[in-house]
Amino acid sequence: MESSTNTPLEQLTAIKRMMEQSSRFVSLSGWSGIVAGSLALLGSYAAYTVLHSSSSPETMITQLWLIAGLVFITAFTASFLFTYRASKQQGIPIWGSASKRLLWHTFLPIAIGGLLILKLLDLEIYSLIVGVSLIFYGLGLVNGSKFTLGEVRFLGYGQLALGLFDLAVPGYSLWCWAAGFGVLHIIYGVIMWSRYERTAPTQTNTL
Repeated sequence: MESSTNTPLEQLTAIKRMMEQSSRFVSLSGWSGIVAGSLALLGSYAAYTVLHSSSSPETMITQLWLIAGLVFITAFTASFLFTYRASKQQGIPIWGSASKRLLWHTFLPIAIGGLLILKLLDLEIYSLIVGVSLIFYGLGLVNGSKFTLGEVRFLGYGQLALGLFDLAVPGYSLWCWAAGFGVLHIIYGVIMWSRYERTAPTQTNTL
């Protein structure tokens, strides 16, 4: 006969889980990383095609900006939709205190990096843009990882390593960009899906 009363250990585990959900945003979807990484790889291929075309430098810059903007908008939209779906399934508000802390600590370094990139563009120092973008993106992930799942931190470490490599070894910027924003995101997404979504039980409503 099963007892309906939880043991002290089960109660402590439940309390710990509730505290973690209130302090960390855990509704991240592995599909967000997979889709964002796939879009980044498509964008990298498109950028490679543009860079090896016979277009003028001005046309190339315009086309590269269009590719980057399209990839960012579609990846951000897809990530939001998958995260929103995961939040609904888990019954966790997508705009709670934990998600606000995550966004602030993640996007603050990224915003600072964006301002630095704008200055590099103004100075026409294009060789540093990819490395700087990877480094500040990695810093944002590492900084925000304490408010979400730990896998985000390791994704940030990978971005930092690629950014430093790009600054130290010129000539591989596009490859580093594709590896960081593309391949690493896909690997991260597959790991997240495998750990948290593949075996997650389907929630059913009870009366």
